Amino acid sequence: MTASAHPSQHPGQGFAVDTGRGVTAAAGFRAAGVTAGFKPSGKPDLALVVNDGPQASVGAVFTSNRVAAAPVHWSRQVVADGAARAVILNSGGANACTGAQGFQTSHTTAEMVGEALEIGAGDVVVCSTGLIGEQLPLDTIRDGIAPVVSALGAGEDAGLAAATAIMTTDTVPKQASYTSPEGWSLGGMAKGAGMLAPGLATMLVVITTDAVSDAGLLRQCLIEACSRTFDRADSDGCMSTNDTVVLMGSGASGISPDEPEFVQALTAVCHSLAQQLIRDAEGAAHDITITTCNAVSEADAEEVSRAVARSNLFKTAVYGNDPNWGRVLSAVGTTQAVFDPDELDVTINGVTVCRDGMIGDPRDGVDLSAGREIEVLIDLKVGEHEATIWTNDLTHDYVEENSAYST
Repeated sequence: MTASAHPSQHPGQGFAVDTGRGVTAAAGFRAAGVTAGFKPSGKPDLALVVNDGPQASVGAVFTSNRVAAAPVHWSRQVVADGAARAVILNSGGANACTGAQGFQTSHTTAEMVGEALEIGAGDVVVCSTGLIGEQLPLDTIRDGIAPVVSALGAGEDAGLAAATAIMTTDTVPKQASYTSPEGWSLGGMAKGAGMLAPGLATMLVVITTDAVSDAGLLRQCLIEACSRTFDRADSDGCMSTNDTVVLMGSGASGISPDEPEFVQALTAVCHSLAQQLIRDAEGAAHDITITTCNAVSEADAEEVSRAVARSNLFKTAVYGNDPNWGRVLSAVGTTQAVFDPDELDVTINGVTVCRDGMIGDPRDGVDLSAGREIEVLIDLKVGEHEATIWTNDLTHDYVEENSAYST
């Protein structure tokens, strides 16, 4: 990629992703979302996704935060054998930093779901999202199991209901799906609007596929897809305690896809969901794509792009519609990447505002107020590798929402 190239190319490009369908897009899956009572608002807050088979393959990735929530600890055990039949998700409470009681709550939740579905508790993944530090009311969970099981359906409305029930500070439900020409499909739903940073983001993601695949391959493909999508969505540099991405395979299509094609399609679905997370970031006014090109390695390119994405000075400049390239260069200079400071170029929305480490074309040629999408291209001029990080600006609304989140 050269400095004049367009930085908006994305992993999985070329695969037609439908954002109107979610987890029920793949055959062999049912879903539901209901109001159980976790949220004082009375909005939907309990979701269930069930794999009716014939296969029950699963792969998952979780937060790398050492302070992990109880459902993360439980679900890691569930997916260890590569099999799962259901995912139960609640919003309105993270069940994080809740000690032994919190883990028991996750275990009991799985037991209740398993009993209702006539499957083992060890085949039930549990996910929670919401405020850290408060115990989940077990009675509320118990009272919600029967309604959410009764509401299970395979239609689009059922998938949308599940995607809606996992929202917290999200303003819209997030869904994506892909159907291959051969006839196998992928479907997914996600929640997340803040605390977006690797590993993963503050997000719960359930992805379904009716392709025939074993659990080991599903997990391998998921790790690869996440590394180029969710792991590069970096809204505010803050890592959650509850991040979970689950990929379940039913095998209901009877089709074993070509592995590279499956990875690309999965990546496209993950990319769509990750972009929806960034676009819904709390209080954001701009969505920012930061691509570093011509680096000696992809790791260098990623490090540079991420350093800029995490610069509060740069993010506030974008919010103020100020294309301040000096803040970009100062962030680049904090990295261990290989570059010559006197060779750096920075392009913002197609205008090379910095050339060879100095002022370039006039900044007044960049109107950041003209639209929500901002594209930054940083040319290191030392190699052939590139990497993109997606972020957003830092706004008054973000500060206001998060300053009173628990009160």
